[in-house]
Amino acid sequence: MNIAGYGNQWVCDLVPYEPGKPIEETARELGLNPGDIIKLASNENPLGPSPKAKKAMVAEIEKAHLYPDGGGYRLRSALAEKHGVAFENIVLGNGSNEIIELLCHSFLKPGVSLIAAEHAFVVYKLMATLFGADYIEVPDPGFVHDLDAMLEAITPETRLVFIANPNNPTGTLVGQEEIDRFMSGLPDHVVAVFDEAYHEFLEDAPDAIRYVREGRNVCVMRTFSKAQGLSALRIGYGITSSEVAGLLNRSRQPFNANAIAQAGALAAIQDEEHITATVKNNAEGLRFFETAFAERSWEFVPSHANFVLVNVGDGDRIFSGLLKKGIIVRAMRGYKLPEWVRISIGTPDQNARCLSEMDKLLTS
Repeated sequence: MNIAGYGNQWVCDLVPYEPGKPIEETARELGLNPGDIIKLASNENPLGPSPKAKKAMVAEIEKAHLYPDGGGYRLRSALAEKHGVAFENIVLGNGSNEIIELLCHSFLKPGVSLIAAEHAFVVYKLMATLFGADYIEVPDPGFVHDLDAMLEAITPETRLVFIANPNNPTGTLVGQEEIDRFMSGLPDHVVAVFDEAYHEFLEDAPDAIRYVREGRNVCVMRTFSKAQGLSALRIGYGITSSEVAGLLNRSRQPFNANAIAQAGALAAIQDEEHITATVKNNAEGLRFFETAFAERSWEFVPSHANFVLVNVGDGDRIFSGLLKKGIIVRAMRGYKLPEWVRISIGTPDQNARCLSEMDKLLTS
């Protein structure tokens, strides 16, 4: 028998996550100059990393022979102060993706379930499958989380409910009233997970952290990959009750947040100028694309994040056509949206080039 036949069945059934196509790989495949390629596929920061973070990371390299602070004292202390919670409420992760995995390590096994919206971040389903748990998809009319329906879907076997807010890949948002109503009915055996990777782009953000302060079974996830431009460092965190944090810390690997990432993240927290410039560029880019799509009568989902989802009829065709021109976007077939592509907001020049090539493809 092939060795895979001896593996856990739920691992064998797993479909690996497919990340956005890298610039270097695209350049090799198409014989293009990497400098001529623009990547609008992975919701990265087109302005690059925080200058303060870069300076801090370079300094930290001098101590690369030493293990990092396994408890992340300085970064966790700064995050606790920023969010008005206790030091014990902060758990660092190798990207916020690791917080997802730690939650699943702590709460999932065969016979229990995880609930998420139909068009939510695909990693939730991958993690449920990896741990042999049932994955319950709740329809999301208009691509917006239906928190009332998600609450109704909870059973005695439910352990985690994931609410991405704003949601990836749709960019939609649920407000405070819906969140409060959901939390008022949440049973004690369930952890509500608010995935807030795009929080910084919101003008009037709902507050889920209040429930952490109240000691509820809530985990709010944040990342430094988006607004702070530190995707390559893989650094994120969870804000959660001390009880849930204790379980996550039992599950995580020692030194899971490396020293360079901790230094960069700590400096990035203090770089308000960079965040302000990033948010401004994003708002202008969203207006550019959404105005252009409306003028062309292309269906799109109004976004609260740093990307926009647009119906182009055949997502794979537009993805391939743009790729040949050195523009990387994200086809959405893996999210059961084969007619759509997701476009990350770039610089003004990148946005204009992408739209120009889309015009050619969609009118040919």
